[in-house]
Amino acid sequence: MWNAVRDELREAFRQDDRPWVVAFSGGKDSTAVLQLVYDMVLELGPAARKPVHVVSSDTMVEAPNVAAYVERVLQAIQTDADARGLKLTTHLVRPEINETFWAKLIGLGYPSPTRWFRWCTTNMKIKPSRRLIDGLTAEHGSVILLLGSRRAESSGRRTRMDGRRRNARQLNPHHEIPNAFVLNPIADWSNDEVWTYLYESNPPPWGFRHDEMLNLYRQAVGGECPVVVDLNTPSCGGSRFGCWTCTVVKADKSMNGFIETGDEWMRPLARFRDELKTMREDLSLREEKRRDGSDGPGAFKPHARRQLLEKLLQAERDVGLQLIRDKDIGYIQRLWSAEFDLADSALNLARTFGRIVEGEVPALPLDESEQALLKDLAAQHELNEDLITKILSLEPEFPNLDAWGVKPDLRKRLGEIIESAVRAEGAVE
Repeated sequence: MWNAVRDELREAFRQDDRPWVVAFSGGKDSTAVLQLVYDMVLELGPAARKPVHVVSSDTMVEAPNVAAYVERVLQAIQTDADARGLKLTTHLVRPEINETFWAKLIGLGYPSPTRWFRWCTTNMKIKPSRRLIDGLTAEHGSVILLLGSRRAESSGRRTRMDGRRRNARQLNPHHEIPNAFVLNPIADWSNDEVWTYLYESNPPPWGFRHDEMLNLYRQAVGGECPVVVDLNTPSCGGSRFGCWTCTVVKADKSMNGFIETGDEWMRPLARFRDELKTMREDLSLREEKRRDGSDGPGAFKPHARRQLLEKLLQAERDVGLQLIRDKDIGYIQRLWSAEFDLADSALNLARTFGRIVEGEVPALPLDESEQALLKDLAAQHELNEDLITKILSLEPEFPNLDAWGVKPDLRKRLGEIIESAVRAEGAVE
């Protein structure tokens, strides 16, 4: 069976010069497709003239053990491909800073994703991969995208796959990406056939054994996942890995499985995820209007966003792994400052957890006694102390007001600070 699929892949590969793009998540299905393609390229040898791209998407909130595994596999594949002189390139794509989970959730206050408002997939997975594929189609005119989708995964998947129009080469146009065509090499394989192939083809040609992947699946289902030795042996079935922050599902079974099988260090992640789901349902933490002005539960209120950042930084300290980058904290501060925050709350909160974010706003050019006097005067005259602090902090930015073009920039910055102060007052009320 495996040889027949490789023969079909070899024939499809030779048909034209369009590069192949293999979508790789680290799961069993995409691993099987990748190994079939890799073996086929090795068999073709010098005849494998066109490029193959292996694309994996890191949402930056993947389960840390799974993300580390995927990165190691990609490194092993690239090292082996380079040593063999193969025209194969691995890509680990990530969302832009304004597309990250933390920018949306904590920066803008998006409620965590639900089945009906699943903003995460588009921003964190589709867009990063789409940018790479669009670049390849612009360069080559068209690409062929190889996926590990299988009809046996679900009745819905079977219906969608059967409903797509395919040409004589079993290619169907991608429903969103222009000039991209999809090939599903293992569309008719069962779960057990996938596992049997991986077991019988272990180690893969790039040398990184499948044992670690199998162990991840074992853990994800609480340890009950035997090695497949024949088609009568039950397999791991539909175990799936995903983002540790996912609130679309009622319970994160894979996360719970990891914890139950010894990865106790992940418990703070599970706790944060559960708290996030609870906070999403607490309407007192949400604005009364959505960002588009329509009625209904809207974004998280400012104090809720601060609470989320504090909980995240605490979880980070508890697990001993960085969960949010410095530049994400800095970006969140920019969003907060533009919307409601005058006191650099995100930066100050990060500092209490030992995180010193580069590019912080310069310190106020006043000593302690001068700052105390400022507080007294602000209280005496009922002025916003944070507003005064922000205005005084502009001094290092504009040391020479006589320079050309400085005054308009100063007016703009002052306007931004005052507008932020007005919004901050509204947020408190």
